[in-house]
Amino acid sequence: MLKHVAIIMDGNGRWAKAHGWQRTRGHKQGAETIRTIALEANAMGIEALTLYAFSTENWKRPPKEIEYLCKLPKMFFDRYINELNEKNIKVMYIGELEKFPTDTVTVIKRAVEMTKQNTGLKLVIAINYGSRREIVLAAQHYAADVIDGKASLEIDEDGFAQYLMTKDLPEIDLLIRTSGEQRLSNYLLWQLAYSEFAFVEYAWPELNEERFHAIIEEFNTRDRRFGGIK
Repeated sequence: MLKHVAIIMDGNGRWAKAHGWQRTRGHKQGAETIRTIALEANAMGIEALTLYAFSTENWKRPPKEIEYLCKLPKMFFDRYINELNEKNIKVMYIGELEKFPTDTVTVIKRAVEMTKQNTGLKLVIAINYGSRREIVLAAQHYAADVIDGKASLEIDEDGFAQYLMTKDLPEIDLLIRTSGEQRLSNYLLWQLAYSEFAFVEYAWPELNEERFHAIIEEFNTRDRRFGGIK
């Protein structure tokens, strides 16, 4: 049973340029796709949907694009948080919010607080997130606990996973990346150890309910062995 889907939402800017529009138009349409796929995943009974919204490397982009990307969470949640809440969707985030403008941080935390009692889809926004950074932070927190006598030097993978930002989420079953690229881009490197991958050619703004269902249906035909033999 598929429980957790992670998506690298790639191709917004290229999609916009292909239509002769500004890159920001692609990000705006991409936000609409978040709503579409979140509602559909919730209706399908998927437990968690983790979306790569802003990586630690995205700060290297042009200043105007970064400025728009920083405003996008507020635009999205101002428009859709009530609908998400009514659909019993629980908003969560992973990443370090401190670098974002105060109003962006406030609106994200407000969405988390508003929906914290919901029991439907966990909509997890990975924002200012980088997997290597996450693992370093986890190691630092674990080391601090060892020094303080709160943890033992003897630790297994499950124990270390409790120091990751995703500790409250199920294992990732499927990673989807749009726009034809076939790389992980520093996304959930620990968590994707036994996940299935689906790389699709179309851009994130072009993903709709029908295409999402097609990806899930193809995933359901796969024989997952987790390193073993059947």
